[in-house]
Amino acid sequence: MSASRSTGLRQLFGTDGIRGVAGEYPLDRPTVSAIGRACGARLARRSASAQVVLGQDTRESAAWIAEALACGLRDAGCGFASAGVLTTPGVAYLTRTHGFATGIVVSASHNPWQDNGIKLFGPDGRKLADEIEHEIEAEIFEHLNEPAEPPAEDDAIAAQILPGDPALRADYEQWLASTVDAAALAHLHVLMDCANGAASSIAPELFARIGVRAEALHTAPNGQNINDGCGALHPEHVAAEIKQRAEAARRAGDFSFDLGITFDGDADRALFSDSRGNVVNGDGVLLLAAREMKARGTLAHDTVVATTMSNMGLEKVLAASGIRMLRAPVGDKYVLEEMQKTGATLGGEQSGHILFLDGDSTTGDGLLTALRVMEVMATSGKPLHELVADLKVFPQKIVNVKVREKVPMEELPAVAAAIRAAETALDGNGRVVVRYSGTEKLARVMVEAESETLMRKHVDAVAAALQEAIGV
Repeated sequence: MSASRSTGLRQLFGTDGIRGVAGEYPLDRPTVSAIGRACGARLARRSASAQVVLGQDTRESAAWIAEALACGLRDAGCGFASAGVLTTPGVAYLTRTHGFATGIVVSASHNPWQDNGIKLFGPDGRKLADEIEHEIEAEIFEHLNEPAEPPAEDDAIAAQILPGDPALRADYEQWLASTVDAAALAHLHVLMDCANGAASSIAPELFARIGVRAEALHTAPNGQNINDGCGALHPEHVAAEIKQRAEAARRAGDFSFDLGITFDGDADRALFSDSRGNVVNGDGVLLLAAREMKARGTLAHDTVVATTMSNMGLEKVLAASGIRMLRAPVGDKYVLEEMQKTGATLGGEQSGHILFLDGDSTTGDGLLTALRVMEVMATSGKPLHELVADLKVFPQKIVNVKVREKVPMEELPAVAAAIRAAETALDGNGRVVVRYSGTEKLARVMVEAESETLMRKHVDAVAAALQEAIGV
């Protein structure tokens, strides 16, 4: 192992666990086994009866990664239970409610099928703080440095990984169904896209259970089609389908869809389409949820926590409703940290991670978010487009620049100068946010402005400076 892997802070963990190409470091079998041993040893030192719950999405690499983790846990004297294919928030829920010491999810969320990842939850069902992840990293490197036989496949453990314990998934599904008044939602007609991911089985089951008329797309995972032209990365596809069907329904005098829902690969987030075929992102969900919760008296401190990526239009329309918006760094774990610090009960990201802390949820949950959106529609009697009609979005564009390395922006003079020039020109009537992805080798440039022309001018200038400095 090279020294570069064992020094520095958070070499393995990004903003959402450990992520990479399946089969390559740090998701090769020896390193995954070491991750399992490190986590298991840490837990076994605290309790001889410590148990871990494992879940995974539908990537073809997920089963062997879960198996390697389980072997590592066993070797360290830590027990485990498998929930099989289950959403990330499903594992978080089970961790907290079933007394597991840790929850581990094998998933790369919205990434392509070749990638995978490992996400960890504490016993409270929340993602681990950065300092704890750093401590675990140190132990992982220690285990990698130990002379050991190459980790072998274990047929007995592999047999436990899939299909997992069906009772665990059933408990999570039952909890979701209990969070809403099923009778109030029964009149809704929904089109949902399950991204050929972890929601592919549970979402249709859940919606049928509560009596919602739902048609499901992309529910046939084959290990390589997760997120492939579908799901929350492409909400415009469901929106277009709804618009097309609405026009056909009008001609035929028939009913069309009330709502479109798109999940990502591990269903920890959801994006929506209204009945007219317009995409509604996480900012729209935060708006409708915030006003509904304020009316019910459950929006603590009349405060919403969003991120640096949320549109200025959201901030302004919330303020008009007497609601304060705070901004956290990108990543739902950082949104949660700010919510805990301020006592807020609602927070989330433009990308569709929404956190409701007025109930039993501890992380972003696409299925729960969908249920809450439908509940607001049902109780208000308003279609989705009316609930977000006054959200006037500032023109915004995000450009992803593939980078060779993640150099601090202040060490790139041309990039820093381009950012300063944009901020000076916008003069408070727009925003410039430049950040590195926590899960990929990308720099993300986001610019908002009052006009499309200004927005495009400045986002292109900053992106070009980044490309010239460190672009691939």
